[in-house]
This record gives sequence, C-alpha cells and structure tokens, in this order.
Amino acid sequence: MKKVFCISLISSLLFVSCWKDKSPEDLIRLKDKFKSQVSDFENKKENANKNVNKGLESLNALKSALEETKNEDKEFARVYGDWEKVDRRVENLDEEYENLKEKAANLFTAMETQTNSLSDKTAKKTLSNAIDKARSKYNGTLANTSKAIDKLRLLHGDAVEVVKALEVAAALNSFDNINDQMKSIEGRVDGIMLELNVAVVESKKLYEKKITELGDE
Repeated sequence: MKKVFCISLISSLLFVSCWKDKSPEDLIRLKDKFKSQVSDFENKKENANKNVNKGLESLNALKSALEETKNEDKEFARVYGDWEKVDRRVENLDEEYENLKEKAANLFTAMETQTNSLSDKTAKKTLSNAIDKARSKYNGTLANTSKAIDKLRLLHGDAVEVVKALEVAAALNSFDNINDQMKSIEGRVDGIMLELNVAVVESKKLYEKKITELGDE
C-alpha cells in the first residue's frame, strides 16, 4: 500500500495536468522547459556530428588533392572553413549543455521544494531519497557530458593541427607521417558522439519516468 501511495503521489506531482495551475513550483512548466532543452541539446549534438563528419571528409579530400597537386590554395581555404564551422558547432553545443544543466537544476529544486512541503513524513522521506538518487545519477551524466564536449573541442584543435602539418607536407611533398594522425582523429569521433548521446538518453528518462524508478536504478 505504501508503494502504491508513493507512486500515485509522484504521478500527481509530475504528470497530472491539474497540477499545472495548483502547484506552487509549477512542476509541469519546469518539466516542459527541461524537455524542450533536451531537444535543443540533441539537435545541436546532431549538428556537431554532421559538421565533424563533413570536416573529416574535407580533410581526406585535401590530402588527396595535395597528393594529386590540385589547386592547393583553394583546397586549404575550404578545409579551414569547414573546421571553423565545427568549432562554432562545438561552442553552440556547449551553450546548450549549460542551459540543460541549469534547467535540470531548476527542476530538481522544484521537486525538492514541493516534496519538503508535504505533511506525510513517510512520503516525504521516500520522495526525498528518490530525488537525491536521481539527482546524483544525472549530475554524473552531466559531468561526463562536459568531458565529452571537451574531447570534441580537443578533436577540433587536433584536426586544425593536421591541416597545418599538411601545409608543411605540401611544401615538402611528403605526406607519410600525416596518415596516423588523421586516423586517430577519425577513430575518436564515434566514441565521443556515443558519450554525448548518453546525456540525451538519460535526460529523456528524467522527464519520461517516475522519480522512484530513477531512484531504484
């Protein structure tokens, strides 16, 4: 009975539309804002991924063009331009991440404040414990997301370094030492994008599932 009561109470706190006007913390509004921000972050992640892949294509095309002694100036200008776009997408993603972190904190604080206002001590304790567990888990996800964005920023920097090295290689007409660096950059992309996708998945769980379910994981 206690478990049924708690689940029913949480459903009322988070998912029943009648709370929209009655809740002092307006949890429905904050949950919707968080949900919208998750979508924004996911879109920016996809944009970053597309631009990184385009940058990799440009990098490979540049190397081939140099080996075939095509128009070097034109090719260098194009590849620098593509990686400049990658840099902007990474910064945009970082901005959306900061917004995601802020809106998640607002949502947790609102849930915590409303839980603390309950008169039933058992329900209050159960909900508080579940919120603490969910917050701790999600904060861990956010920390890993920040690290993944840093890796993406580092990858951008390494790619630009390769382009600079190619400029020297073009003058020397020797490209053998560049291949390993390019493979390293290509090999890191999928892993980074998987790490970023964890943030999207865990964020969706946060607004789709009950807090007790998150707390029990």
